[in-house]
Amino acid sequence: MKKAFIVAGLAVMLGACNSSETGKVGNPFLAEYTTPFEVPPFDQITLEDYKPAFLQGMEEQKKEIEAIVNQSEEPNFENTILALDQSGRLLSKVSSVFFGQNSANTSDEMQALSRELSPLLSKHGDDISLNPALFARVKKVYENQDKLNLNKEQKKLLEETYKDFVRGGANLPADKQEQLRKLNSEISMLQLTFGQNMLKETNAFQLVIEKKEDLSGLPESLIANAAIAAKEAGMEGKWLFTLHNPSVMPFLQYADNRALREKIFKGYINRGNNGNDADNNKVVRDLITKRLEKAKLMGYEDYASFVLEDRMAKTSKNVYDLLDEVWTPALAKAKEELADINAEIKKEGGNFEAEGWDWRYYFEKAKKAKFDLDENQLRPYLKLDNVRDGAFYVANKLYGITFTPIANIPLPHPEAQAFECKDKDGTHLGVIYFDFFPRASKRGGAWCGGYRSQTYKDGKRVAPVVTIVCNFTQPAEGQPALLSADEAETLFHEFGHGLHSLFRDVHYYGISGVPRDFVELPSQIMEHWVFEPEVLKVYAKHYQTGEVMPTELIDKLDKSGKYGQGFATTEYLAASLLDMDFHVLKEIPADLDVMKFEQETLGKRGLLRQIPSRYRTTYFNHTMGGGYTAGYYSYIWAEVLDSDAYEAFQETGDIFHQEVASKFRTYVLTPGGIDDAMDMYKNFRGKEPNTEPLLKNRGLK
Repeated sequence: MKKAFIVAGLAVMLGACNSSETGKVGNPFLAEYTTPFEVPPFDQITLEDYKPAFLQGMEEQKKEIEAIVNQSEEPNFENTILALDQSGRLLSKVSSVFFGQNSANTSDEMQALSRELSPLLSKHGDDISLNPALFARVKKVYENQDKLNLNKEQKKLLEETYKDFVRGGANLPADKQEQLRKLNSEISMLQLTFGQNMLKETNAFQLVIEKKEDLSGLPESLIANAAIAAKEAGMEGKWLFTLHNPSVMPFLQYADNRALREKIFKGYINRGNNGNDADNNKVVRDLITKRLEKAKLMGYEDYASFVLEDRMAKTSKNVYDLLDEVWTPALAKAKEELADINAEIKKEGGNFEAEGWDWRYYFEKAKKAKFDLDENQLRPYLKLDNVRDGAFYVANKLYGITFTPIANIPLPHPEAQAFECKDKDGTHLGVIYFDFFPRASKRGGAWCGGYRSQTYKDGKRVAPVVTIVCNFTQPAEGQPALLSADEAETLFHEFGHGLHSLFRDVHYYGISGVPRDFVELPSQIMEHWVFEPEVLKVYAKHYQTGEVMPTELIDKLDKSGKYGQGFATTEYLAASLLDMDFHVLKEIPADLDVMKFEQETLGKRGLLRQIPSRYRTTYFNHTMGGGYTAGYYSYIWAEVLDSDAYEAFQETGDIFHQEVASKFRTYVLTPGGIDDAMDMYKNFRGKEPNTEPLLKNRGLK
């Protein structure tokens, strides 16, 4: 059941490709894969293959649903719930490749077809969730479950399937179901439009520097990459900086030219808010209006209430209680950091107060003054391949698993790397891809996805195919990629998601997922190991000399680790509050000015003008593009869990304690959604978490 919903939901975020109706002979999706580990044959898939495979996949699932509905046999678990869960295999097969590839390597043609397919996929999902005869069979099984002798996993699938139908509108009268169909289609298209506009705006901005003196302060590696970017753009001899994070963030951090910092900063924070054909203001207004209409149609007072019912948080009050608890100490810490920054400005003879484009630049100076640490001292020891191998090392120490490079295997992109993951007994767990560097065809940020989900077929485990996609600093020609501390942490974070996918062991698609505010626990707990001294001594080696990061530098990194958490926590919380504030609205004026709403809702909480929300409204793809709608708080919610969970290791005096690691794998990483999220956590930890470890880890207490 959830597969159909996932297919329809993902279609609104990602693109597709242009093709004919009929497709070519030998469409790779329409045959069994004969590749190593049966990964998708990326080298054989063409743009023309996607659409016919989607259309055939939808048609096949439609026939499978008809077969379930039209059978004469009384509904039971096998002929209704299991049959529904197993339906749509071709649609899932093409969807996983389509969405994965088009988030990481899109094109104008792909985006055009994504707009064509979006309403088709939305309708297909609704045709399943609003099928009255199908729901009648599901409901009958649900009402008679006590007589069926179901095991725990089967019972959970039944409960989730029934709940998905109800939340999908199956209990609504026919006229309201039609309204819901229309709203779902409109919401899908608006979310798709938002994401496409954001990518267009990100790629449109260029800061071109012609004078070498304007590069003052910038690291040589960044200058070299900017020269390459300019050459590729037909501007050889100049330097090109963009709004992709590996370009804009270090520019703001190191560029001495304040006017240029201001220019790129304003370009970054005004994406989607420039009054052009990619402007997102009206898209956002229409989107939150349609979401509210849907919530009210479903019987909820606001959209957040509809969403949160199915999450760990359950209510808006619980979300706001957590955000407010952390906001006060975080804002106080940010004000202390602002004082340090203004002191640095005065120390240099400046007669101005810091603005947003000054924060990263002068914060770096303040950190160096306090801790004698410059991030550029760390980069030589954070060679990308070494950091990746450091993540492998941690996984091996915790769980005994291994990662081996795979040669001669189809890759999702020529720059990607492939590894086989084996369990400690040598059995195959899955394949994992890494795609590290930015390009114009790749959306921003970092994420973990999949080209095949773990499941069972004919009683045998089907291993997952996982992909980790990032936007790390591109290496200069002839040089290795050297990461920032933040990028190293990001790699460990996404790798944690990857482990969750590799370890999952469930028999049904419908219970493979976990609540949005639990899903970040496996990723965020991995961040705790990245800068542990005994881990750094294994992977943090100088890219030229092989020297292990000196103890003195490790100590500086440790002491400075909590410095800057005022800014980091406040900008994150601002985005979380903004997301919630939009989705707890119970009425939305037709003339709502969304940017004015942002200013007022964050201004009343005292957000410093120098700290914009991590994602401003018009480029806040997490919530407006779907996925984390009324859910961006999930990172801090999960951080309560991961901080408490890591304490379980620390309490033993061994950060690789085998018994604790085994329990974490057994109760958190393996069960998918078989158990309630809080039950999973308590099964591991023996108690519910509290916020003390989080506040301590962030230096807010």
